[in-house]
Amino acid sequence: QVHIVESGGGLVHPGGSLRLSCVVSGTSINEVPMRWYRQAPGQSRESVASTTSGLATYYVESVKGRFTISRDNAKNSVYLQMDNVKPEDTATYFCNSPARRWDWGQGTQVTVSS
Repeated sequence: QVHIVESGGGLVHPGGSLRLSCVVSGTSINEVPMRWYRQAPGQSRESVASTTSGLATYYVESVKGRFTISRDNAKNSVYLQMDNVKPEDTATYFCNSPARRWDWGQGTQVTVSS
């Protein structure tokens, strides 16, 4: 069974940085497209950033230039470097594969507030 664990969230001031981590167990993420999602209270889950097996990356317009997605297949992990965060980035962040659609992990809460 595939298990996803996200970590690295917390409280950060506007303009600050966080690095989120996602570790997948039970399967290999090698050659699997991976994506970070987020869900703010009362809103639907949205895609934030994606990385393909070929290491191409894609970002939602609102985070372009501020967030960076990366992956380490040897560690079965995906990361999201969040820089210059804004209050509107406050949400619970999840990772998953848009292709495999595994069961969701618990996510990691990011709160941007002064």
